Amino acid sequence: MVRLKLSCLFLCVVCFSIVTLLCLYFPDKPIIYKISRFSALNTSILLQRHSVKLFQTKKNEEVVIAVVICGNRTSEALVMIKSAIIFRGNTDLRIVVVAEKNIQQEFDETLRDWKLLTNDSFSYEIHSITFPKEHSDEWRKLFQPCASERLFLPSVLSHLDSILYVDTDTLFLSNVEDVWKHFALMNSSQLAAMVPEHEDMNVGWYNRFAKHPYYGKLGLNSGVMLMNLTRMREFDWIGRLAPVLEKYRLYLTWGDQDIINVIFHDHPDKVYVYPCRYNFRSDHCMYMSNCKSAEENGIAVLHGSRSTFQTNKQPAFRAIFNAMAQYQLGSDPVKYLLDKATSLLNETIITNCGHLAPIFTHNMRILFQTI
Repeated sequence: MVRLKLSCLFLCVVCFSIVTLLCLYFPDKPIIYKISRFSALNTSILLQRHSVKLFQTKKNEEVVIAVVICGNRTSEALVMIKSAIIFRGNTDLRIVVVAEKNIQQEFDETLRDWKLLTNDSFSYEIHSITFPKEHSDEWRKLFQPCASERLFLPSVLSHLDSILYVDTDTLFLSNVEDVWKHFALMNSSQLAAMVPEHEDMNVGWYNRFAKHPYYGKLGLNSGVMLMNLTRMREFDWIGRLAPVLEKYRLYLTWGDQDIINVIFHDHPDKVYVYPCRYNFRSDHCMYMSNCKSAEENGIAVLHGSRSTFQTNKQPAFRAIFNAMAQYQLGSDPVKYLLDKATSLLNETIITNCGHLAPIFTHNMRILFQTI
């Protein structure tokens, strides 16, 4: 009996020893670690793939809007920029401000605040006004202060390929891409796009009063101008400016716009002409409605030329400007912009332009329905 117990004890000791040796030879912790590490690696790869898929969004085309500001046009220009931000759609919007140094800080502070308010929905850059040394003073005073700086943007903005230049007294009332898309419709020789100065020969300015060459039958309005800066540089655009100034300086009633007309008179194949809805002015409605594209598809860009945003000359234009100026970015665009604009426009329906109120808000209604 004692021998049997000793034998069992011996077997137990042997078995325990064998198990111990096996555990030492095949340690379980490293095996578990390796499995855990493999699982973590797989998980990490899966998460990375998911993240790439989640954040790999399609790159939208960048729309670059440029404006030149001098003097007391700061507030007006900021309202224009606000309208571009509101109607940026799905584009990557870049705002290019070319301004006098004394007003650059105000633009920088305001645009920085707007970026934060709109979750970095746009980018911006600020440049200083510069004119060539030759005829510098004459260029600066050619029309309104600094307006002719637009002529030199191919040089000033040498890092950019294309821009949509707009005057300070303009407002976007449709997706900014509606204008920008015309770059794709230009042929390989065309370097800029504009609308006719008029639609009606009976009220046209250039065909009745100009004493210098101009494009086509009615001339061009340069307040909303697509500019392919690369092609303009290849065309030696800057080099062509001074000779025109020297030859016609006594007849340039509209300054830089007249110079543009002279150049495109001599090179009509270099300009693309798009419909008047992309630069709708009081001339299109003050006597009678003569912009068919706006009647059919609404106004894309409103141009408050001749101070129509700031005076009571055209109440409908001022109504839209006031609604845009009062609108706070980030607030309900239907309630605080569309409804406000509609209400103000209703007060102008006795005027010829106010009678066309629906074309002012047509694209707002379409856009805000999709938000």
